[in-house]
Amino acid sequence: MNRLVLTLTNIDWHLVADIAVPITAVFLTVWAQRRFERRPVLITWLGHVSAFQVQRAEGSPPVHVFTHAVALRNTGRRSATNVRIRHNVLPDFVICPDVQHHVEEIHGDGREIVIPTLVPGEEIIISYLYFPPLTFPQINAGITSNEGFARTIPVLLQRQYPRWVQRTVTALVLIGIVSVVYLIVRGFVYIF
Repeated sequence: MNRLVLTLTNIDWHLVADIAVPITAVFLTVWAQRRFERRPVLITWLGHVSAFQVQRAEGSPPVHVFTHAVALRNTGRRSATNVRIRHNVLPDFVICPDVQHHVEEIHGDGREIVIPTLVPGEEIIISYLYFPPLTFPQINAGITSNEGFARTIPVLLQRQYPRWVQRTVTALVLIGIVSVVYLIVRGFVYIF
């Protein structure tokens, strides 16, 4: 323990502060700029993938019908402009809620659904309907806007707990983190 006290007293804390403060300021500035910058942030996820067998007439073979949905949301603080949903093959589709859009050909390499503006907080779901041999990985080819690419996120369906349960769990996690950090510091002090 005396060694630790001697080591800590030999450190030039002004020098440490002179080095640590600018480095910390850079990281905080970058974080604050990313967090509070007024820009669009597009996220997308796969809503569902389904397959159906439809019996058209008695005695005839069933028809296979496939469907999937892609959700797109602007979580940023500014409108996303010229949102382009690219497709290798564009089957029948429906956009819900209905937004202004048009379809453009891509020089013989598929088609794009173009949405002029997606305002902050707006979420749309594009549902597709198609038949074999076409499958969902062959359809979508990415989403972009004038401001950049949409980020694909994994989504799981899960139960939403009441706010008081979420806050209680958060408080317990924070208490646990503080306790663990305290025990680690006490352990180092005890060892040295």
